[in-house]
Amino acid sequence: MPEPSPTGPQELVITLLGSYARPRESRRVWSGGLVSLLTELGFSDGAARIALTRLVNRDLLARHREGRLVHYSLTSRTIAVLADGDRRIFSLGRRDRPAGPWTVLWQNIPETRRQARETLVRRLRFLGFGPVQDGTWIAPHDREAEVLGLLAELGVTEHAGLMLGTPSAALDVRRFAGRAWDLDELSARYDAFVTEFGGSPHDLPDAQAFTVRTRLVHEFRVFPSLDPELPGELIPAPGRRAAAVELFHDLYAALAPAAQRHFDRAVRTSDFDEVRNP
Repeated sequence: MPEPSPTGPQELVITLLGSYARPRESRRVWSGGLVSLLTELGFSDGAARIALTRLVNRDLLARHREGRLVHYSLTSRTIAVLADGDRRIFSLGRRDRPAGPWTVLWQNIPETRRQARETLVRRLRFLGFGPVQDGTWIAPHDREAEVLGLLAELGVTEHAGLMLGTPSAALDVRRFAGRAWDLDELSARYDAFVTEFGGSPHDLPDAQAFTVRTRLVHEFRVFPSLDPELPGELIPAPGRRAAAVELFHDLYAALAPAAQRHFDRAVRTSDFDEVRNP
């Protein structure tokens, strides 16, 4: 069974704000509360504060000084990324995806545009793409509109090519797909997810509900980058995907009120906070 990916504090901050800071467009969250929540989740005070500073430097968070307090909000860039993520996360495994055209992308982005290239790769994975060789990526669905928008957003359209087509019926599709996606690891991760969260009760105390629900979201959000949702008539779905999807939606909703109360309580400020946090 694969080891779970290490969780960094920067990624966890985005998970926290994406899950609990509503409305995303306007809510500002007290820095001290965010640091406190990150320490509850296993990070040091110093690591939490460094993570917030780095997110500001990456234009993923905006910093606001209000009197003696510092608050953070999501940037428009982050809000757009979270909206795309929500569509993938909450639709994953919820409907059959029939066989149709596949999308092939190849790119030759120069080294001088390295950051754009890395962003492209990260976003392609979240759209269900897998690499078949250097610079060439495939997805088992029509992703033309999403990819064209992404290339334009990053300003790298001139360095890429895009084509729609279907795999040859003469090929072993599973073997072909196995070059782009690790289907055995994917099945193992779904199994690990169900094992970890399958026994979680629905009536946890607020703090515990917050911890479990945050971990639930953070673990589940990796699946769109790993699962291409291959057409079932070509390759059977991972054995425990359906159980993982049902478990995620069930716990996500059941733990929401208690987890939200804990988040709101942690980031609430007071007169004492203003004196204590110059």
